[in-house]
Amino acid sequence: MLPHFFDTPGSDVLGRAAAIRLLVLDVDGVLTDGTVYYGADGEMLKGFSILDGLGIRLLLDAGIEVAIISARDSAPLRRRAADLGITRLSLGRHDKKAAWQTLLKETSLPREQAAFVGDDLIDLQILGQAGLSVTVPNGHPLLLERCHWQTRNAGGHGAVREVCELILAAQGLLDQALRSYLDE
Repeated sequence: MLPHFFDTPGSDVLGRAAAIRLLVLDVDGVLTDGTVYYGADGEMLKGFSILDGLGIRLLLDAGIEVAIISARDSAPLRRRAADLGITRLSLGRHDKKAAWQTLLKETSLPREQAAFVGDDLIDLQILGQAGLSVTVPNGHPLLLERCHWQTRNAGGHGAVREVCELILAAQGLLDQALRSYLDE
C-alpha cells in the first residue's frame, strides 16, 4: 500500500514499479535543478538534494541498483555518486541510448526491469525503452506526454526520492526501509 503522501498512480505504474531492479538517473534537471554555477576560478559547482540522497540509499539498501547516465561529466557529480555508493556511471555520453543499452547488457536485465528518470529532449530515446519512465514537472513538455509517471517535486528538490519510494512501496519494501527512522 502506498503512503498518503503519494498521488495515487494507476495500477499500470505500480505494476511497472514492482518489476524494477535498476533505477537509472539523468543528472541536470533530475538530480539537480539544472542550474550550473561557476566559481571565480571557473570551477563548476552543482547542488544536490539530501532528500534524493537518502532515497537512493534506501533503494540501494533494498538491493535495487542505481546508475547514472549523463551527457556531462564533472567532479561534483563524481563526488556525489561516490558519496551515495553509485558505482555504475556513464558520464560525458551524448548518445544516451547507447549508454542505456550498454548498461542493460552489463546488468543482464531486460528493459522492463529498468526505470529511467529524465527531464529533457536528450532523454526521450531512453524513456521510450524503459520499463518505467518518469519525468519531473519542470521537464520538457514532450517528456510529460510520453512518460508513465511524473513526480510532484521538481528536479533537484526531492523528485528522485519520490521515485525511490514509489519503487519501494510498489514492491512492498517501503515500510521495512523506513522502519529504522520511525518511532516504534
